[in-house]
Amino acid sequence: MKVVIVGGHSRIALLLTALLSRQGHTVVGTVRSERQGHNVIAAGGTPLVLDIETISVQALAESLSGADAVVFAAGAGCGSTTRQKEAIDRDGPILLADAAEKAAVNRYVLISSMGADYFDRGSADPFQIYLRLKSDADANLRARSLDWTIVRPSGLDDRPGSGRVRLGEGIGGGSIPRADVAVLIARLLIEGVGIRHQFEVTSGSERIEDLVF
Repeated sequence: MKVVIVGGHSRIALLLTALLSRQGHTVVGTVRSERQGHNVIAAGGTPLVLDIETISVQALAESLSGADAVVFAAGAGCGSTTRQKEAIDRDGPILLADAAEKAAVNRYVLISSMGADYFDRGSADPFQIYLRLKSDADANLRARSLDWTIVRPSGLDDRPGSGRVRLGEGIGGGSIPRADVAVLIARLLIEGVGIRHQFEVTSGSERIEDLVF
């Protein structure tokens, strides 16, 4: 399998790259600059320099040539402006979906956020804006005929993964290691499960390999 990860320099993306490459899959991780590429290489992937904020649909579609699946793992991050959040957290996933359709890449996993449908639309608070934009991107993907999966993690941390999670809708807060999110996404891609499903995920008691979608 060939997987293209947009936001290939993010911590979840690097963990996912390492998991997939160790199992013999080809991973291309997009980065904003060449100096970020060494981390993708160290994880076993191939870096591809592009800017998701400025690239055209056609150019991105050409970058997806030969891919079997795409993952959107980019994020504007803390301290970003509203314009940056709009460009990356909302418009980025939509742009990737447009490009995936153009390149005939059906499988799409989108990393979203727990609580993305619960926000104050009129609020100027950066986190409320972030949730609204995530929700808009998720809704756009759900309306498409792609083989999408939307993963909405709780608060992310860098603890070692436990391999155990809880899935559902409206499951509350908590936190989850990025390593467990990566393992979950690897299973979604490799086994082709969770298609056209959206769910929240946090740490729990159910083994990732036993999950039924």
